[in-house]
Amino acid sequence: MSARRLYKISFVNQGKVYEVYARSVAQGSLFGFIEVEKLVFGTRSTVVLDPAEERIKAEFTGVRRTFIPMHAILRIDEVEKEGVSKVSAAEGGNVAQFPMPIYTPGRHDGGE
Repeated sequence: MSARRLYKISFVNQGKVYEVYARSVAQGSLFGFIEVEKLVFGTRSTVVLDPAEERIKAEFTGVRRTFIPMHAILRIDEVEKEGVSKVSAAEGGNVAQFPMPIYTPGRHDGGE
């Protein structure tokens, strides 16, 4: 594996599954968010362009760092080679995960 790490991040956003590649992934300074930096998009030298990848590339144009809510992350993989970034429809019909708080604050009245 090369010295430069590469991560594939899959997350849900507005009913769609995003797959992006980045050089840096960390627990962000914002509580409950994953910090994704140095997004990597394919540099194609051919005339053929993938419209799906161009759309996601345009969406993240000018973004140095993005913060993704922890509950939206599906998985993070460290990979050897870059693939195609894409946006696809989330499968599973009308069933969705019930949102749960990551942190439940304790009682402030001193009770148990």
